[in-house]
Amino acid sequence: FGILSMNEQFRVAQKLGLMFLPDSSIPEDIKSWAVSQLHSESPVLGIKVARPYPRAKVKEWPKQLQPDLLQRDDMFHIYKDNRERQQQKLKGHDTEADRSRNERDNLMRGLDQLKFAHRNVYGQDQLRLRFTSFWANHFRTANIHDNSNHIGHLIEEGILGNLNSNFAEMLYKATSHPAMLVYLDNHMSAGPNSAHTIDMKRNGRQAGLNDNLGRELLELHTVSPSANYTEADIRGAAKVLAGWGADPGRVLDRPATIAEMHKEIMEMGGTLNSWDYFKKRYAEPGSKTVLGKVISDGKGGLRQLTDFLASHDHTINFISFKLAQHFFSDNPTQNDLNHIKNAWKTSGGDLDEIHTAVIERAIASKDPKFQWPMNWLFQVVRLSGANGFQGWQEEKDDAYNDEIMRAREIFFELGQGFWLPGQPNGYSSDKNEWLSGEMFERRIRFSSSLFSGGFPTQSTKGIMDRIGANDATRSLVSSVNGEKGKFVALMCSPEIMGLENA
Repeated sequence: FGILSMNEQFRVAQKLGLMFLPDSSIPEDIKSWAVSQLHSESPVLGIKVARPYPRAKVKEWPKQLQPDLLQRDDMFHIYKDNRERQQQKLKGHDTEADRSRNERDNLMRGLDQLKFAHRNVYGQDQLRLRFTSFWANHFRTANIHDNSNHIGHLIEEGILGNLNSNFAEMLYKATSHPAMLVYLDNHMSAGPNSAHTIDMKRNGRQAGLNDNLGRELLELHTVSPSANYTEADIRGAAKVLAGWGADPGRVLDRPATIAEMHKEIMEMGGTLNSWDYFKKRYAEPGSKTVLGKVISDGKGGLRQLTDFLASHDHTINFISFKLAQHFFSDNPTQNDLNHIKNAWKTSGGDLDEIHTAVIERAIASKDPKFQWPMNWLFQVVRLSGANGFQGWQEEKDDAYNDEIMRAREIFFELGQGFWLPGQPNGYSSDKNEWLSGEMFERRIRFSSSLFSGGFPTQSTKGIMDRIGANDATRSLVSSVNGEKGKFVALMCSPEIMGLENA
């Protein structure tokens, strides 16, 4: 049957975006549209309630469900304070209901996952959202020390908020964000010759350097092992990073008021901004050397290091390949890579130029690109007009127990999500990592559930006609009995998943 023959608009929207919503107009000039998407508005769109049907109209998320960083820090303090009381069984805080209420009221994990899902299902800025997911995966964090409270802020403000800047800025912002610093234990790292380490050892206690973030900064976020860095380079990077990061939970080791907690934070770091939190007593004195680059003493050393690494040839080569593999080919050609690398070098790392180069090569490439489970699900929901996720009021109030529409459960069942436990190397873009029978069975199950419980507004035939489905897909769908079976066959077809037809 040959390769994909989906019409050009949907072919590009599948590779680079999330497919066009049923009520969206289809652009004639797909390249101009794609490039313009890089600067499209990005309101947080979603629905208040999904049930009873018909669902609520799409509108912007309420501001009160999008706390800023200090509010998140304070919420996390209250959460840990309450948990401490519960563990000590103080004031009657010892029931399962109290524990669940504490998590729901003071941890943003559930709401942030739903907001991420809503953005991707209802957003008009589909290319910005896809590039946001790419970079969120590149700067992967996961839940540790209840770190999930801050992951959503990193994705929204650190990644999406810097999507039109340059890579050096995004690298600095992602590296210094509390979600990253806590995830890779940098908040506990102290230079071997720091005042903190000397005091701790004098009192018979342990303290010292943690090189987790220094290692991942080189291995995964910038130059990659191709740069042949050494353990000395890793330790040099870790020494630059020593002192960055608020203490776990930004909280005293006992139940305390917000005012008491704020006072201790100010005494240690001099600011309540945990995105700019540098503890001088934990910092390693003197200059450091990383890959031959001498980095100055003090807080400003991190910016020097990230700027140096952001423009390194090995960084450009490494991430250009990752971009190409994610968006248009498991095996990109040298011409593909050169096009992206040249845009990177001539623009000084300008992300608009880099992303435009990716768009150009993705449009030029006629090969299909297999979609991540997460992106595939968002595309299927958008194509069908189905209702795949509950509303923000239902998540906030825990209004009903239909787990099939709860974002956190959906990502868990998909086997992919930025709040799930995971390693810092993120999810692979190689289709071979996702082609197991189990992963395919999950897509069948989700498609079936979406048809039965999501009430699609678009018919299977209507979807195929709109996207210009190829003959192989139409033959597959026609071979199945019943509208539900046809819907599942279409959504799990090679064409929709981004595979070549047999």
